[in-house]
Amino acid sequence: MLALYLLQLTGWQIGDFSRAGIDNPILKPSETASFNCPMRGEKVRFEHDHVFNPAAAVLNGKVYLLYRAEDDHGAGIGGHTSRIGLAVSEDGLHFKKRPTPVLFPGNDANKKYEWPGGCEDPRVVQNLDGEFVLTYTAWDRKTARLCVATSRDLIHWTKRGPAFSGTSFVDTWSKSGSIVTTLVHSHLVAAKVKGKYWMYWGEGTLNLASSTDLVHWNPSVGSDGKLLGNLTTRSGSFDSALVESGPPALLTKDGIVLIYNGKNDKAKGDPNLGDGAYAAGQVLFDPNDPGHVLDRSQTYFLKPDLKQEKTGQYTAGTVFTEALVRFKGRWILYFGSADSYVGAAQAR
Repeated sequence: MLALYLLQLTGWQIGDFSRAGIDNPILKPSETASFNCPMRGEKVRFEHDHVFNPAAAVLNGKVYLLYRAEDDHGAGIGGHTSRIGLAVSEDGLHFKKRPTPVLFPGNDANKKYEWPGGCEDPRVVQNLDGEFVLTYTAWDRKTARLCVATSRDLIHWTKRGPAFSGTSFVDTWSKSGSIVTTLVHSHLVAAKVKGKYWMYWGEGTLNLASSTDLVHWNPSVGSDGKLLGNLTTRSGSFDSALVESGPPALLTKDGIVLIYNGKNDKAKGDPNLGDGAYAAGQVLFDPNDPGHVLDRSQTYFLKPDLKQEKTGQYTAGTVFTEALVRFKGRWILYFGSADSYVGAAQAR
């Protein structure tokens, strides 16, 4: 069992991230990688068109990257089938892919949620017993539903169904589940606050949910039964069109730090960013009240700058953060680049 402690940061924000010294993108699609799709009953080139929006964890001194892979069936954003692939690295920057995906739609209880759109946008944490808990989006091309899967080795996964099963929000559009963690050596371990686990989630506005087991989640609501909307957009800023969770949140001595993604609306947002561009900021929540904002970065710390961050399938430009590890004395932040590649930045 892992013992918890609170990380001390210099200032409340995490890192001073830079792409310097990194050969970006660190992960690209493969035109040849294939596997036998149980739904189609044939070989599918599962990462032919795009790879992006990864989760990451440290295991046995290596970084494991769980990335979203889109096949060559269908077209347009949301029109492919997504599956979760796995790549492993000794240094956190150069990865070797497994030949087949590790999480994908099949003839199982989740089929009605995952087919034909697939399994998208994972985020991963560990529990105190070392088991990995993955949140991901199941996409049936009608409704996005936040789902949960668990694993001991990051390869073999047990699907646990929609995160909000048993609540009135099970069919609510939901995605981007960022569970509150604390850093234990190199591991992001789910941390209880006031006797519960907490998760930031949503697209457009960030909401909050709580759990006692990391599998079954209850969205936080007001007295009217409606979602509270714990982080909203800002006029004049990079996050003027929407806000969406990034990597697992981190409990520190200053509070709960969440790296999040913001979408720009040029008409009412940041005039220096393109219309629809995604950039990354940070927000600090109260550890005694995880829905209460204590502080928020004035602007982004990472934005689309490189060619591949602007010329993939999302041409407005994207750095979409979803994964953070502490590895060999540095932070490594992984992100989707224009919905087509995986990029990275690092900080001490």
